Amino acid sequence: MRHSTAHVMAAAVRRLWPDALFDIGPDTDEGFYYDFDLKHRLTAEDFPAIEAEMAKIVAENQPFVREEKTRAEVLDLMSKRGQKYKLERLADIPEGETISLYHSGDFTDLCRGPHVQSTGEIKAFKLTSVAGAYFRGDEKNQMMQRLYGTAFLSQAELDAHLKMLEEAKLRDHRTLGRDLDLFSIQESVGPGLVHWHPKGARIRSIIEEFWRREHYRAGYEMLYTPHIGRAGLWETSGHLGFYSENMYAPMDIDEQRYYIKPMNCPFHIQIYKTHKRSYRELPLRWAELGTVYRYERAGVLHGLMRVRGFTQDDAHIYCTEEQVESEVRDCVRFAIAMWRAFGFEDIVAYLATRPEKAVGEPARWELAQRSLEAALKAEGVAYEMDEGGGAFYGPKIDLKTRDAIGRQWQMSTIQFDFNEPERFDMVYTGSDGHEHRPYMVHRALLGSLERFFGILIEHYAGAFPLWLAPVQACLIPVSDKQTAAAREVAAKLRAQDFRVVVDERAEKMGAKIRDAQMQKIPYMLVLGGREIENGTVSVRGRVAGDLGAMPLDAFIEKMDAERQVALK
Repeated sequence: MRHSTAHVMAAAVRRLWPDALFDIGPDTDEGFYYDFDLKHRLTAEDFPAIEAEMAKIVAENQPFVREEKTRAEVLDLMSKRGQKYKLERLADIPEGETISLYHSGDFTDLCRGPHVQSTGEIKAFKLTSVAGAYFRGDEKNQMMQRLYGTAFLSQAELDAHLKMLEEAKLRDHRTLGRDLDLFSIQESVGPGLVHWHPKGARIRSIIEEFWRREHYRAGYEMLYTPHIGRAGLWETSGHLGFYSENMYAPMDIDEQRYYIKPMNCPFHIQIYKTHKRSYRELPLRWAELGTVYRYERAGVLHGLMRVRGFTQDDAHIYCTEEQVESEVRDCVRFAIAMWRAFGFEDIVAYLATRPEKAVGEPARWELAQRSLEAALKAEGVAYEMDEGGGAFYGPKIDLKTRDAIGRQWQMSTIQFDFNEPERFDMVYTGSDGHEHRPYMVHRALLGSLERFFGILIEHYAGAFPLWLAPVQACLIPVSDKQTAAAREVAAKLRAQDFRVVVDERAEKMGAKIRDAQMQKIPYMLVLGGREIENGTVSVRGRVAGDLGAMPLDAFIEKMDAERQVALK
């Protein structure tokens, strides 16, 4: 239905601008888009006119008619219409594959389908945005205009979705990151490269400390590895053969070619190979917050969600066949616990199985897939099968979670790898005295810290819970006379590991409270002459409002109890 609506939108655009050239118009998870090469610059002001034309086409109840054609016939048709992008897409269709057109009214598109029976079946739709997109995603090609929209089976569903989109705008991590002074991406340095400001860096350090503590508790050890490696390492791993387009240009050092790392796993393998390994040592659980760099096209960069330099929440487990299922189960349990600690409860899993082209013995694949599925069942995690969706080097579990406004994010991955152990000839000595190939599991719980932080900002709309808030309390002296006392109170709170600031600006108290509220600080502590005399602070909560005066020790107990909820 959404794909059919994309056709209706394209037909409407052609009615309004007959010179439009068309590329593709697929459906997406939340709607659809269509790419146009158009002299007229589309803006949101054009949306009402396009939607009105779409409504006419829907009212005309035009049937969608499929027609199979020969390559020569489609070539002739699109050539006569000057649709050069359709000609390129036609060339992509392999020889011998069926070529189909879909007609609706006077609009014809090169399309596999399927579609609804007629335009009249389209019930509720809305155009949402327009953006630039290079043809085929290559910045060397023509910049197209990508018009986005969405469609639902009822107006009520559409209204609910649009309400969610409005809420998403208010939670946009790029806007909140600027307003709350958390991070920036500066053009003078380069797109996709993140600068963590003091408050954002404070939250990151809290996340990292929590992450490390939980990993040590779960039996992991920490690694630190270099940022660059010789070309031979990346040739052995296969990255230069399969991933070079996402790697940055090499550098020559001492007449040797080096690459900046896009992944951490080859370095972890090198540490594994520094010793002969015995089955008695396994499993080895090694984790690293490793910063990697990958080339992402400029058109897909998006705040913290898609960057070029990021720190991976990375770990690798090396284990025996007998240990596989319990290790995977521990990973699933660990991932869910980690996400729930950060306030995410709605978690589902996708089990991706062996694709047609795969490396590794079928028996190992079967064991790995069986272990993944058994772990999900044992932990009571709802899951869906993604048949053939595994990587060529192993099956995987993807865990997805929903945020506060219902959007789904894919973050945790538990990935088997039968490729790297073969390429690097990894072995351990078994109880039988013979060499065996270890099972290798790639595992990321949070994904990248940058993307996770972006999701966290939007989940909480910048109003972080106390344990994550970069500033937990703001002390507001009523006048300059109370400034020294406010500093003393701040020192006592810092001695208890609370993050506090003193607002010493020459502003009215009401303005200070309002600014602290705008900065989403959990608590504001007003300190006047009466409070100093009584040894109290007047407490105002970000959500609860005025909580009245309370002894400082009582407030410290309240804060401590609140932060311990997540830090048990």
